[in-house]
Amino acid sequence: MQDTEGLRKNALLGLLSEEELTPLLPHFERVELTLGQSLSESGMQMSHVYFPLDAIVSLLCVMEDGASTEIAVVGYEGIVGVSLFMGGETTPSRAIVQSAGAAYRLKGQLLKNEFYRAGPMQKILLRYTQALLTQMAQTAVCNRHHSVDQQLCRWLLLSLDRLQGDKLIMTQELIANMLGVRREGVTESAGKLQRAGLIAYNRGHITVLDRPGLEKRVCECYAVVKREYDRLLNHHNVM
Repeated sequence: MQDTEGLRKNALLGLLSEEELTPLLPHFERVELTLGQSLSESGMQMSHVYFPLDAIVSLLCVMEDGASTEIAVVGYEGIVGVSLFMGGETTPSRAIVQSAGAAYRLKGQLLKNEFYRAGPMQKILLRYTQALLTQMAQTAVCNRHHSVDQQLCRWLLLSLDRLQGDKLIMTQELIANMLGVRREGVTESAGKLQRAGLIAYNRGHITVLDRPGLEKRVCECYAVVKREYDRLLNHHNVM
């Protein structure tokens, strides 16, 4: 059986009271998610939902020719498997592990049962879903209207917000796939950030050296997404 302290490392589970969380304890399973692991594919009904602890999962839209673009990232602040409790059961997007780490998983039917009780869990998951939709919408706007430099800064900051520390392991090719841009564009933008002393990049390892500098350089999309998460998932507002 898991302990509530471990579960609370996920921010959504951390919003639940002991009374709400304790009955679910025997049903949570801690799992290690590996880089590139697929948690769901287009049209596939998930058997479990995942509550990341220190892993990051990318939600991707994939075209018929194999091209892909990231529409959202999920870390310790969220859950992978929104379609299960929203009633749609499947989604056309993929969920791929972007940064390896741990998560707790729970059978989808158990989460649906809890959701349909219309208690605190339902309120928390609905507010999270609104925040996730904001991130998706803002990502679409950013990809259409902002430079690759700004998109890369947004992606780095959103990823950092979901990690412990200032280091990311990600190749430029994978970043390009996430952003839906050419690899050469990411190489050029990463070079600019490195020359400006904002990041250090070496063989797939990115270290953020100057976060305030990134925040000055990023477009408004990052702040819009962050404010909405903070507003909707603030403990005082939820409870």
